[in-house]
Amino acid sequence: MLAVRQQTTLRPWLFLSPALALILLFIVLPFVLTVAFSFTDQRLVPNPNMPTEWIGWRNYARVFENEDFVRTLLNTAYFTVLVVPLQCGLGLAVAMLINTKLPMRQLFRGIYFLPTVISMVVVSVIWFSLFQMSGFFNTLLNALTFGLVDPVDWLGNPATAMPALVLMSAWQGFPFQMVVYLAGLQSINTDLYEAARLDGANRWNEFWHITIPGLLNTHILVVMTTTILAFKLFTQVELLTKGGPSGVTDTLVRFIYLTGFRQGKVGIAAAAAVVFFLIVLAISMVQRRLVKEERAIE
Repeated sequence: MLAVRQQTTLRPWLFLSPALALILLFIVLPFVLTVAFSFTDQRLVPNPNMPTEWIGWRNYARVFENEDFVRTLLNTAYFTVLVVPLQCGLGLAVAMLINTKLPMRQLFRGIYFLPTVISMVVVSVIWFSLFQMSGFFNTLLNALTFGLVDPVDWLGNPATAMPALVLMSAWQGFPFQMVVYLAGLQSINTDLYEAARLDGANRWNEFWHITIPGLLNTHILVVMTTTILAFKLFTQVELLTKGGPSGVTDTLVRFIYLTGFRQGKVGIAAAAAVVFFLIVLAISMVQRRLVKEERAIE
């Protein structure tokens, strides 16, 4: 009997072992090494004449004294402030649209989800052509203003480079929010809408007094997830602007990449990565706290 019980206990771990091994190898171990390297003067190419030394918190001091780190952190925060409401709002609007009884709504759901399926590299190449001086956006601008406004260098102008990246990123990412919001909308009791209509409520009243409160937990999940994903901004910047013009689109992840792999300063890059992890962890803890408080209220 004891042998059977032990076998039953070990069987789940046996099935989980391949996944756990991959997690330990590719997530836990690299993270532990990153934390360890952040306290050393480790370089990308080891020098036998200059062995790696333990330098304590010096890398963290250098990170916060580095103007490029502070600038990229502010740029990343600026991108996040712009893209989160746009992407979440677009996801909610489309989710409400395809949640109605439209003909062929299943087809529209698949069409709207396509941007997320497409790789960010492919999306960046496509949108790069749209942002060109003779591209779609300048053609549209010329048509709307009857040629009174000159073409805009969307990616080369410091005033428009980050908003251009925000627009592209929101378009590519909103289907994820759309799917989550769609699930939230379908979980709201339809009897509430019928009761509201009997009381004379219009669509706007239904939206503010039923839909928004009913999606509160969904809002928290979507906003926090989108914020975390926004802080990971890298691919579109590296492909479209290289951090320019004048560094206005440079990001925290790109700073870590350049410091570690281009400059070879692995210790400083590791310290910046740990700071980045703590920021993401803080956002996750806020999400957990808000969801916990909402469940307690319910």
